[in-house]
Amino acid sequence: MRLIANSFLTTSLVVLTALAAGEAQAADIAASSAVDAVTVYPDGASVTRLVTLDLPAGENSAVLKDLPLTLDPTSLRVEGEAGTKLTIGAIDAKPPRAAPPVNLPELDKRIEALKDERVNLQGVIDAARARRKFAERFADAAPGGIGDKGEARPVSEWRAAFAAVGEEVASAEAAIRDAERKQRDLDREIARLEQDKAQKPPNKLEVRIELAAAAATKATLRVTYAVRSARWTPLYDARLDTGAKDRKPALELVRRAEITQATGEDWSNVALSVSTMRTARGGSAPELNPLIVHYPQPPRPQASVSGAMDNRLRSAPAPAAKVAESLAERADEQQAAADVSGFQVVFKIPGRVSLGASEGAKSLRVSTATIAPELAVRAAPVKDPTAFLEANFNQNEDAPLLPGRVSIYRDGVFVGRGQMAAAAKDETVRLGFGADDKIKIERAVLKRNEGSAGLIVTTSKTDERAFKTTVRNGHDFPIRIAIEDQLPVSENEEIQVEMLSSTTAPTASNIRDRRGVLEWAFEAKPGEVRDINFAWRIRWPKDKGVVMVPAG
Repeated sequence: MRLIANSFLTTSLVVLTALAAGEAQAADIAASSAVDAVTVYPDGASVTRLVTLDLPAGENSAVLKDLPLTLDPTSLRVEGEAGTKLTIGAIDAKPPRAAPPVNLPELDKRIEALKDERVNLQGVIDAARARRKFAERFADAAPGGIGDKGEARPVSEWRAAFAAVGEEVASAEAAIRDAERKQRDLDREIARLEQDKAQKPPNKLEVRIELAAAAATKATLRVTYAVRSARWTPLYDARLDTGAKDRKPALELVRRAEITQATGEDWSNVALSVSTMRTARGGSAPELNPLIVHYPQPPRPQASVSGAMDNRLRSAPAPAAKVAESLAERADEQQAAADVSGFQVVFKIPGRVSLGASEGAKSLRVSTATIAPELAVRAAPVKDPTAFLEANFNQNEDAPLLPGRVSIYRDGVFVGRGQMAAAAKDETVRLGFGADDKIKIERAVLKRNEGSAGLIVTTSKTDERAFKTTVRNGHDFPIRIAIEDQLPVSENEEIQVEMLSSTTAPTASNIRDRRGVLEWAFEAKPGEVRDINFAWRIRWPKDKGVVMVPAG
């Protein structure tokens, strides 16, 4: 019989339905579990553990003591199967109490014996120090050159005396060093035993699951819970084959998932999936309160300590109203299978995967797509005359492209790293693939004239500028080129901006919603040279000055 039951957390036991008259008190059954499946989200994970146990008939409590403290107790759910009717009752989750060690008397005796041994070693040290001190005093006080009758001592006696004193000092020093080493070893052992005596805080969560079986049976339970100390971030490998005259360009886009977890439990040989669903943002959009605009209230009079304070208060400006805004023959690498639903995409990694707690990041291939891109060269010579090759393609997969780092390869050569922007299905993606040195671009200033305007009386000032951009295609095949430049934008009606008639007509303006950014796009033939003229004039009142600054 298969049973599925979602049981909500409770902090007290509940009485299950009586299965027979004269029911006995529920018995505790120690159970162990193993992580079987994990789904990792960008901001958390869902873990499923398997529990297999032999249940006697009647009411029992399965007690699990191997769940991590980092789980969210309110997310605990249990389902399972059994050979007979089985009812899942309440789930009680709590950290186990810290308990003293069961061998406390033995630990106390061992610590006491070690301390006595340390005292004995201290006696050895004290005695050796006394011996050393006596030998040193003897060497200082004994006459070195006079015998018993005042005659000079033989040299041999001097040497014997020196040797005796030296041996005594060296023996004492060796005894002190040996005893001090043993004391250090004893101190480390005593500290370890003292730690064993202390009540250690729990590192696992204890979960009790109330069960009632109509008859003795073997049951399999699946315990699922959420943890926050885990995440995955998208990584990409973009490998571009630029093609040739007889071969079209091709782009291989590899999705990867970089997974990290610090949940306090090891995921060993588990079925692993990654999901695009974000679980930490809550279930609903934020509630907005009314946004009120009003005049600032005048400051209330305050008692001052001194006249100077009064003056400071009077000269202080009224507080302004504040508005708060909440605002990567060749070996094939295995990859995941995508399960697409209306609101999320789950990539199921094939086989079983292991990832230890706090082990570091593990990168797994999620999917591979082969795309026929459109190649183009783009440049903004007003800032940099370098031409950059880019590949444009339509994102036609159901799984969205999430923001993440992308490793860029062009014709088998690693050219750098970039950033993948978020892209849903049917959106256009642009990826840069480094400098194209066969496209030469030069931008020259033809005119820069600041002056005044007016038929008789000077009424305004002007700034007129003209530029010429020269583009040369050094490839032996045609390629699309896009040149960008900036037309100043005025946000004041007194400042007038006009593009002059000598300008080569741009093919697009305000590209990608950037005001004043113009684009000249064209197909350049092999060896073709093309000039782009661009000129503009700004006019403003003569008594004022203007500046041009990049928009924030």
